[in-house]
Amino acid sequence: MADTASPQPAPDCVPIADHGLIGDLRTVALVGTDGTIDWYCPPAFDAPSVFAAVLDAERGGRFELAAAQTARTKQFYFPDTNVLITRFFSEDGVAEVQDFMPVTDAGAGEAERHRLIRRVVCVRGALPFRARVAPRFHYGADPHTVRAEGRLVLFESASLSLALTATVPLEADGADVTAEFKLAEGESAVFALDQVGGDVAPRRCACAEADEQFSATVTYWRRWLAQSRYRGRWREMVHRSALTLKLLTYAPTGAIVAAPTTSLPERLGGERNWDYRYVWVRDAAFAVYALLRLGFSGEAAAFMRFLTLHISPGDGRATGPLQVMYGIDGRTELPERELGHLAGHRGSAPVRIGNAAAEQLQLDIYGALIDSIYLYDKWAEPISSDQWDDVCALVDWVCANWDQPDEGVWETRGGRRNFLYSRLMCWVAVERAIRLANRRGLPADLLRWRQCRDAIYRRVMDRGWSPERGAFVQYEGGDVLDAAVLMMPLAKFIAPTDPKWLATLDVLTEDLVSDSLVYRYDPRSSPDGLRGDEGTFSICSFWYVEALTRAGRLDEARLAFEKMLTYGNHLGLYAEEIGRTGEQQGNFPQAFTHLSLISAAYNLDRALG
Repeated sequence: MADTASPQPAPDCVPIADHGLIGDLRTVALVGTDGTIDWYCPPAFDAPSVFAAVLDAERGGRFELAAAQTARTKQFYFPDTNVLITRFFSEDGVAEVQDFMPVTDAGAGEAERHRLIRRVVCVRGALPFRARVAPRFHYGADPHTVRAEGRLVLFESASLSLALTATVPLEADGADVTAEFKLAEGESAVFALDQVGGDVAPRRCACAEADEQFSATVTYWRRWLAQSRYRGRWREMVHRSALTLKLLTYAPTGAIVAAPTTSLPERLGGERNWDYRYVWVRDAAFAVYALLRLGFSGEAAAFMRFLTLHISPGDGRATGPLQVMYGIDGRTELPERELGHLAGHRGSAPVRIGNAAAEQLQLDIYGALIDSIYLYDKWAEPISSDQWDDVCALVDWVCANWDQPDEGVWETRGGRRNFLYSRLMCWVAVERAIRLANRRGLPADLLRWRQCRDAIYRRVMDRGWSPERGAFVQYEGGDVLDAAVLMMPLAKFIAPTDPKWLATLDVLTEDLVSDSLVYRYDPRSSPDGLRGDEGTFSICSFWYVEALTRAGRLDEARLAFEKMLTYGNHLGLYAEEIGRTGEQQGNFPQAFTHLSLISAAYNLDRALG
C-alpha cells in the first residue's frame, strides 16, 4: 500500500505509478492514490477521453473525490478482484472510496450504460468529503453543457452525453459539478456516472443498488480468477497480472490491447510518447500464451475469434498479409496525429493518438501469432480447417519474405535493418506450423517449410553471431547488443546451455543489465530515429529471469525476479519501463510486462520444484 497526503494542492497529476485500474472489459479508468479519476475513455479503450488529467492537469478533465481535510491515503484491491479501494485516514475518522465498473453481459442493454460507480463509506468516526466532476469531452477539445435536476446532472457534448447521479446534493459550477458532504460511521454516499443516449436513459443509483452491483462485481472477478491453475510461490503477483490482462480485453470482439492509455512518457520531458490502445498482434499473442499457461482458455478462444472475424491474411498489403496492429473492432486505419492543446504528462509532449507503426513491416509478429495458435491447438481446442488454411497462407508468405529488412520488434523509426529477432521469430512461425501439421496430420508443403526453417537457422547462426563481441547481436553485420535475443532459448531456437548462448548471456549481463533491470538496447550505439534516452524495459527484465532459469542459474534468476517485484507499484502494477530512480515510465499498465511476469514466475517455479 502507498501512503500519500490528501488533498493534493499541486496543480499536476500524480505520478504514473500512483494509480490503480478499474474496468468493465470495454474501457478502463485510472484512479490516483489521491482519489482522483484522471483517465477515462467511455465507451471503449480507444474512444476520446472524458477525464485526461494524467495528460494535462488543467485541460484534461478529472473526477475528484477525497476527504475535505488533511488525510493519509492507502490504496488496495478488494481481494481477488478488480474493485479498487482508496482509504482516507485522519484524526477525526477513517473512510474509503470503493471504485468499480460493473461487468455486464455483452448482449444486455445495460452494457451500453458503461456505469462507473464510486461509493464512499465511513468506517470510523466522521469525515467530511468533497467531490468535483469536471469532464472535458473529446480529449478536452469539445465544449459541453450542464443540466442539473436535483441529484441528477446531465453533461452533454456533441458526441457524448454522461449522466451523474448521487445520493448527496450536487451543485453546478460552470462546466463542472461539485458536492460537499459529511459521513459518520456506518454512513455511505454513492456517485454513479453513466453514458446515456439512444435507448439508455438516466437512472439513479441508490445505496442499495450500489451494494448489489458491488457484490455482483466482486463475484464476477472471483469466479473468473478461480479458473487459474497457478499454485506457485508468487500467486498474489501472478494473479494480479492475470486480472490486469483480463482488464485489457475488449469483450465485444475478444481483442486485447497493449495498454489502456496513450502518451504516458517513456522518459519525462521526452518525445517517446505513443498511443497503445490497440491490438498489437505480437502483444496479444503473447498475452494469450500467458493466459493459456494459467488455464484461461476462454480469452484465448475469444482472441482466435477476433482473428477469424477481423483479420484476413490475404489483404495483399505492401507490409505483408498482417498489420502490426489493429483497432479493437478490427479496423486497419489508425492514423497518428498530435494533440497540441494538451501539455502531456507532467509536461511531456507531444500527446499522440493513433499510431503510425501500424504501417511498419515487423516480421516477428508472424512467429508470435503462429506460436500462440499452436499452443491454443495444443492446450485448448483444435483449430478449424479454415484457421489452418490461414496459417498456411501466413507461413507460405514468411517463407517467401523472411530475409527482408524490417523495422523490428522495437518499432524503430531509423530505417529498416536485418534484425536477428525478426529472423528468430520467422523461424518460430515456420517451426511451430511444422509441429502442428505433424501432430494433427494436416496438409502442408512440409518440404518447402523445412528447407525455409533450416535456412533461417543457418542465417541466424552465421550472420547473427559476432565473433568480436562473442555474442549474438541486434542485426546482421553489427556489433550492437539487443535484449530481444533473450528470446532465443525461450523460443527453443537454441539450447539454454549452448556455449554461444551462455557467452551471449554473460555479455548482455555486463552491458545491458543494471540491478536486475534490463535495457533493450543502447540508442546511442543503435540510433532509432528518436531523441533522448529511455528507461529499462520491463519485459526484457522478465525475459532475463527466464533465460537465467533455463540456463540453470536459479539463484541469480530468483534474486533478479524478487528484485523486479520491488519495482511494481503499491498494487503490483507495472508500466512499460522503469526509470533510473525506480519510477514507472510509459503507458500503464502494460500487457507486455504483466504477461512476461507470469511466464517468468511459471518457469522459475517449475525449475525450483
